[in-house]
Amino acid sequence: MPTLNWCDDLALGIAEMDTTHQEFVALLAAVEAADDAALLPAWQALVDHTQVHFDNEDRYMLATRFAATNCHTTHHQMVLDVLRQGLAMGQAGDLAPIRQMTRELATWFPQHADSMDAALAMHLQRVGFDPATGTIANAGALPAEALHGCGGATCTPHDAPEREAAAA
Repeated sequence: MPTLNWCDDLALGIAEMDTTHQEFVALLAAVEAADDAALLPAWQALVDHTQVHFDNEDRYMLATRFAATNCHTTHHQMVLDVLRQGLAMGQAGDLAPIRQMTRELATWFPQHADSMDAALAMHLQRVGFDPATGTIANAGALPAEALHGCGGATCTPHDAPEREAAAA
């Protein structure tokens, strides 16, 4: 039985994101179940899927005024770098890091989905963004300037000290 299973608690209410997340969970389960002979192809499929997955979310963020340097996009880049390092180690004959990363991804993913992805989903819903078409139904709800944090209520924008000083 896989360490991580899809459940309604992981759903974000954006169909494209939820479908992609379901696919990620299924691919992670396939990696976890793979024997040594099947491990590298299963890991490669997960890495490839994750690249498209993150590219899509990054595109949604840019279309709705997240800065390219926001913490969510940066987090995506770091995770992909680690996944690729695991692939390189596996290709060099060391499968243990992939097995360890698989366990860690099963812990990491629900936390990422519940924090950064949930904040993104709420932002997309607020502005009426349709990931399938790229249209924005409520352009008036777009932030005036690009978001540099994660977009969540608990994230401090990069200019918070300047705003606080101006308000004083």
